[in-house]
Amino acid sequence: MAEDNSEVFQYASVEFNKQNFKQAEELYTKFISSCTQSRKCDANCLAKAYNNRGQIKYLRVDFHEAVEDYTSAIKADSELEVPFYNRGLIKYRLGFFEDAKSDFLQALKLNPDFEDAKVSLQQTLADQKHKISRGY
Repeated sequence: MAEDNSEVFQYASVEFNKQNFKQAEELYTKFISSCTQSRKCDANCLAKAYNNRGQIKYLRVDFHEAVEDYTSAIKADSELEVPFYNRGLIKYRLGFFEDAKSDFLQALKLNPDFEDAKVSLQQTLADQKHKISRGY
């Protein structure tokens, strides 16, 4: 079972990288369901599955569902910086600057060389300052 599930994850990742998002989402969902039932999955793979499925939902502008997947990815493996960054991007886009800042800071704590997180944090701080100066 674990070997079959590993193959599902790998196939999902291949489809994701080929931008076959519908197929990738179905495969990631199958992988995640199997993991949650058997509880015999590598935490890092489970986190990546949630994160990548969240990316697919983000691209569809299903922000709420994407945030749920990113949060599940973080719960599965809190040492993976990318879900923090991705969740922070959505929080930023929705104007939740404090939450975005927190996620970007955590991503940078896990990977101090994460350039996109550095840039996003700086933009968040600038926009937050601008929002406050305008009285919002």
